[in-house]
Amino acid sequence: MTHPPKKLPQHVAIIMDGNGRWARQRGLPRIEGHRVGMESVRETVRVSSKLGIKYLTLYAFSSENWARPRTEVTALMQLLRFYLQKEVAELDKNNVRLAAIGRLNELPASARQQLDKAIATLRDNTGLTLVLALNYGGRAEIVDAVREIAREIKTGRIDVADVNEKCVNDHLYTAGIPDPDLLIRTSGELRVSNFLLWQISYAEIYVTETLWPDFRGAEYLKALDDYGNRQRRFGRVHMAGDK
Repeated sequence: MTHPPKKLPQHVAIIMDGNGRWARQRGLPRIEGHRVGMESVRETVRVSSKLGIKYLTLYAFSSENWARPRTEVTALMQLLRFYLQKEVAELDKNNVRLAAIGRLNELPASARQQLDKAIATLRDNTGLTLVLALNYGGRAEIVDAVREIAREIKTGRIDVADVNEKCVNDHLYTAGIPDPDLLIRTSGELRVSNFLLWQISYAEIYVTETLWPDFRGAEYLKALDDYGNRQRRFGRVHMAGDK
């Protein structure tokens, strides 16, 4: 690490894109791109923890990814279990807490069990919170929140007049987690791919042509430096003299 950025985001969210393209460029099976991409996950977590970033959310498996070839989906679930088994000791040593968002009950039982075990092992840590988005879709998250709010209205737990932005926030998978300050997308694609649709309303967006398996510490610091040089306005007009 060369130098710490002058201004750090509290919460970084990353769309980890380009594993398949990376493998194809090298004449390798797609799963090899995913395997090498795990090294980028490891380094991004390490740098985030060292810098003091509070939350890192990684788009690990979208609800649309089930449509991929069955062999690839199976391999991705195996990689998830392998990562959780292998990395939990390192995460614990670095005081990292683990959380997960998405329709987790639809994950294969073996992956869900390994995930639950890792979350329980790391639950008392107080450093970086690593959030894995698994079987996640932004629209599905909003639908699930609306359904829960409707149930609570029906049972009288809340009143229709109490439904506001805070109420919706409190019913999202990310309840209790601040919205991302910085959204990073690798591989140069200019779309958000159904990721944290509610939460990224005011996030700064950084897109890099770098494919995820090549996104290591130096590339991450470039994104953080870029964020540090931006002025966040949240809809306000920039006034002369604003820092």
